[in-house]
Parts: sequence; structure tokens; C-alpha cells
Amino acid sequence: MSRFVTRSALATSLLITAGAAAPAFAAQPGPTVIPDSAMATAATLREQGLASDLAYRVTESLTTEIGPRLAGSEADARAVAWAVAKFKELGYDKVWTEPVTFPKWERRSESARVLGPHAQPLTITALGGSPAGTVEGEVVRFADLAALEAVPAGSLAGKIAFVDYKMERARDGSGYGPGSRVRSGGPSAAIRAGAAAFIMRSAGTDSHRMPHTGITRFDEGLTPIPAAALSVPDAEQLTRLLALGPTRLQLALDCGWDGEYTSQNVIGQIDGSERPEEVVVIGGHLDSWDLGTGAVDDAAGVGITMAAGALIGKLGKSDGGRPARSIRVIAWANEEQGLHGGRAYAEAHEEDIELHVIGAESDFGAGRIYGYSSSAPDYAADAERRIAEALAPLGIEHLPGQGGPGPDLIPFVEKGLAWARLAQDGTDYFDLHHTPDDTFDKIDPAALAQNVAAYAVFAYLAASAEGGFGSAPKQGE
Repeated sequence: MSRFVTRSALATSLLITAGAAAPAFAAQPGPTVIPDSAMATAATLREQGLASDLAYRVTESLTTEIGPRLAGSEADARAVAWAVAKFKELGYDKVWTEPVTFPKWERRSESARVLGPHAQPLTITALGGSPAGTVEGEVVRFADLAALEAVPAGSLAGKIAFVDYKMERARDGSGYGPGSRVRSGGPSAAIRAGAAAFIMRSAGTDSHRMPHTGITRFDEGLTPIPAAALSVPDAEQLTRLLALGPTRLQLALDCGWDGEYTSQNVIGQIDGSERPEEVVVIGGHLDSWDLGTGAVDDAAGVGITMAAGALIGKLGKSDGGRPARSIRVIAWANEEQGLHGGRAYAEAHEEDIELHVIGAESDFGAGRIYGYSSSAPDYAADAERRIAEALAPLGIEHLPGQGGPGPDLIPFVEKGLAWARLAQDGTDYFDLHHTPDDTFDKIDPAALAQNVAAYAVFAYLAASAEGGFGSAPKQGE
């Protein structure tokens, strides 16, 4: 999950809110409705999803056979090949790829060490986008990003800026916004203050010696400096050392940008029975950071949505048959470093936005889904209610007016795509997020099955609806 964008900040940062009427089709004939027959089929899918271990097996396959999938790495190419093969194995009607080109960042080595009378190593990881460099300097601590931004220009010359902001735990991940802003804005603030390097307390909620990586950026016109994140216990250790007196640190990072790379969005489609050119989009992102095996971020999302599409594809006539519209599952490329796959898809399909009925992305771990909302306009309120009704037996509450789209959908939503949110419980998500501890053993099979049931129900009903959910080009687009 890219932390240029956070779910909790979407409503304010992008001015996208659930319940805000999306642009209507030019000729909306009347209310969008979902037939009773589709509701009956959705109930069947719900039970099939709960009984299925397919998402668990797909997630196991991706994390075991490919492992970490840093965008632009050799494993990135293997992940693309894996996804193509997996879609075909699961019986998707169409499988194809679309190119995504982006700058390539590499991590080679990283270390940090306290110097002087209290000499000791610290556990640290480079932030994505950081340049290489070895820096020695006195550490200056700041409680938050605002405190660093307030210091006079040049006042940290030759020193290492340290932001020790503690992220708060929340089911909806709302504590992550301030933490991610430290990562994205801290290095530039440090440069303006004259610092030689930037370090931060990891944007995470765990207490393990596992640093959290993630992409950072540098404002235009600034010369980048080495930037890294300490594990939470090491940040607290450094704070205690600073309380004893001036503390010097050596930071050594070997990493940086190395040209461009072209990866692929991998797309599988279950064709609709009547209007296959109209699609409901679901998916997750295929890439991951390189410290763990990217299980909760986001092999789980890929597994959930691949499995949901496959269940819909296997519907027989006795089960109600396939929906009128197609189900398109996208394994997006390089979400982590700036939504590159989502941007490429939005640009490639901008002209047929009205054929994209609605989209939802699974990119917030593998916890149970607790809430449903969407951008559906008033004329689709009845269809929205029926989707919520079909999700309710899974313990999912209708939460109109809350949340926003998944990260990879944002570029298309900005152009007018209607979106839905299947809100996962992220209470523990940021214990694992972007750390070496993001591994397959953290996945709960029962929770994953509940997600599959929810995505299958949502996608099937949206694809069966008579009428739209508001997708249309925005004015000026």
C-alpha cells in the first residue's frame, strides 16, 4: 500500500467522499436496480466464498514461489509471469498485460551505529527513493514533523535530523496519515534546515525490532540526502541515549535510482453473459517492498480478488449463471512507489470510463471486512442498499458517507470512476506493513475467506445491476 496516499486521508486530501454524487450517465433512464434473482445467486456465492480456501492458496503461492516483489527487480518480472499463469489456471476467459514504466530504485545495504561512549548498532532501513551515502553527525530529535519544519534554515548544518513521531493504532488506519507525512515530507524539511541526513521513527504500531520502509520524496530543487527509518524500539533507544547527552550517529546507505524499468499490469477477465464490454473492476497490487514477502501488502489482496473472480466464473445455470457484465481483476504494478500501475491503467482506459461500472481494491491487509460504502449517486441508492443487504450476513455494516477508494483506483476515480470500499479491519495492519515481518504465516484463512465472499457478492451484484453507479468523465476531462 503506497503511503503517498492513505485510506484515512482520502476524503480530505482528494476531496473524494462516499455519498458525494458522482457524475451521472448522460441519459440515466431511472433508478439502478438489482433483480431478486441476482440476490439469490449472491447468497450462493457468499456461502461458496466462506467455504473456499482458494484465496489462501493463491496468497501462499505468490509469497512462497516469488517472495518479495520490489518494483523493477528480477522478482517483479517473475511475479508478472506468475500472475498471467495463475489467471489462466483459474479459468479466466481473457488474460493480458499492459505496460507500466517507472524509475527503478534499488536497495543494496544499510546500517546505523551510535558512536562514542555508548557505541552500539541500531536497526534501520532505507526509505524508498533515498540516495546512497555515509554520514556521521550529531542527532537532533524532533517530536513531530511540524517541529522540524519550524527550525531556521541552515540550523542543522552537518547534523542528522530525527523525527520521533509515534503513530496511533486505529481500525480504519486513520493514524497512518500523520506517520506517512513524516516519511514523505521529513527529508525535504531536513534538507531546508541544512541536515546531512534524515531518520525517523518507523510509521508503524508494533513494538518489534522491525523497521518499516516506504517511499519518500524530495521537493523539486533540493539535493537529496540519505533518509531512513528506525524500528520503533531503536527509535525509543535513541531517544533515551539523547536524554543522556549529545549523541553522534553513523548512517550508511547503499541504495538509489538506476534508470527506468517497464513492468506490467496483469489483467484477468470473466466475461459477462450479456454486456461483456461493461466491466466491474476489482484487484490488488502485485508488487511489494523487499523486506518481507509482501503477504498482507498485498499478496492477500491479489489472492482475494483472483479467487472472487474465479468463483463468479464457475457459476453454472443452476446457480443463476454469470452476471450480465464482465468481472475484471487487475494485479496492478508498482503501487508502492507512487501508484504507477493505477496511473497507467487510468490513462490507457480514460476513453472508456463509462464502460467501467464501478471499482473496488483490496489493499489494506487480510483482516475481516467490517464496513461497506461507495460513491453511488442517489439514483443508485436502492442498488447500494441491496448490496449492503447481501453483505450483512458476513458481519459487514453499511457505512454510507465513509472512506474512499483503494489507492490504485484513485487516478481513475479522479477522472470519474465510481468506487466502492470494502473496509478491512486494520487494527494490526501497521504492525506488519512494509516490514520483514510481513510474511504468509500472518494470514488468517477464515478472515481471507470472508473477504472472498464479500468481494464475490459485491462484484456479482454490481455486474448484475440494471443501470449504473455513476461512472462518467468529469467535466474538463
